[in-house]
Amino acid sequence: MTISSTAADIIKQAAQALRDETVATRRDFHQHPELAFEEVRTSKIIADKLEQLGLDVRRNVGKTGVVGILDSGKPGKTVVVRADIDALPIHAERDVPYRSQVDGKMHACGHDGHAAVALSTAKLFSEHQDLFTGKLVFIFQPAEEIVGGAKAMLAEGALEGFNVDATIGLHLSSDTPTGIVPVRAGPAMAATDAFRFVVKGSGGHAAKPNETIDPIVTSSQLVMALQTLVSRETDPVKETVISITSIHGGTAFNIIPENVEIKGTLRTFDAAHREYIIGRIKAVAKGVADMMRATVDIEWFEGTPAVVNDATMTERLREVAASVVGADNVPEKDPIMGGDDMSLWLQQAPGCYFFVGARNEATGITSPHHHPHFDIDEDALPIAVEILSKGALDFLSR
Repeated sequence: MTISSTAADIIKQAAQALRDETVATRRDFHQHPELAFEEVRTSKIIADKLEQLGLDVRRNVGKTGVVGILDSGKPGKTVVVRADIDALPIHAERDVPYRSQVDGKMHACGHDGHAAVALSTAKLFSEHQDLFTGKLVFIFQPAEEIVGGAKAMLAEGALEGFNVDATIGLHLSSDTPTGIVPVRAGPAMAATDAFRFVVKGSGGHAAKPNETIDPIVTSSQLVMALQTLVSRETDPVKETVISITSIHGGTAFNIIPENVEIKGTLRTFDAAHREYIIGRIKAVAKGVADMMRATVDIEWFEGTPAVVNDATMTERLREVAASVVGADNVPEKDPIMGGDDMSLWLQQAPGCYFFVGARNEATGITSPHHHPHFDIDEDALPIAVEILSKGALDFLSR
């Protein structure tokens, strides 16, 4: 780690001093959740706070994204610090004073905490600009939950005018106890794709199936055939998931319907294998439909590529995290089949996306992400601010 002991002490003390403010910001966002590309209130608060701190702010980038630039005025590197800001369409059930005030919407993935941590990091550096040279570019990104926000912000020039040298970001995790900071070099989170099939047959009376082309039987064959793409066409060491998540068709017990809708998702890490499996999914769908005398309409929704952490930057982040929580508390993170469009920011410059434990058995904060009882241990917030700040400074310093 290249940070001086003096700088490290300043950041540690500042992160602790900002604890109450970080918690208050997180709770405010938690009480007022906004879904993907609807983060109008959240975005305005973030932009206003950044302007008050003296940052150069670009509002409404990619519809509701915010870019805040903190320029030291001294030549040096440029580091992107990214946080996501959107909530989920889930009704909050955990009874806490800061419970969501919006029915059917809640921060069930920790993005309220991510935004609060990044804001405190921006404040820390704005008050200690003597710590760094170069530029810090803070990205507050909408619509991570539908993996659309990064693409939208980049398309509207979020990084226009910058030669970015490194990228950093974090994800709070209720799967991991507070004080544990897992990191992983290489592929860390999966590429995500989705698909929709409409299997078209010829309906009729359930008592006379011979007079129909049954889309339900065809769909059943298709669902089972798709599973063989993982069990028989995928190298066992290449993690791949094909999940069918929705099947809709039919109206009554005695009617064979005309159509059946199937929805599903593909998760992969290897880019070449991803392309191969996409082609095979489409081919199998058409082949099964042909075999059963049906037809199939295919819609493919390309998601985000895998999150790939640079090996060198990850090792540097590991050293930073170890200086905060101890080397024994910085384990190797297992790969996650969930996706995150942090991947697109990491494609702009090498960097690291790491996890900060926020689980607390003693206070009942144990529910998984995307659950109505999800919450984070707020003791994790100053840890996150300290590591994110030290990590960004380390990336700037080398």
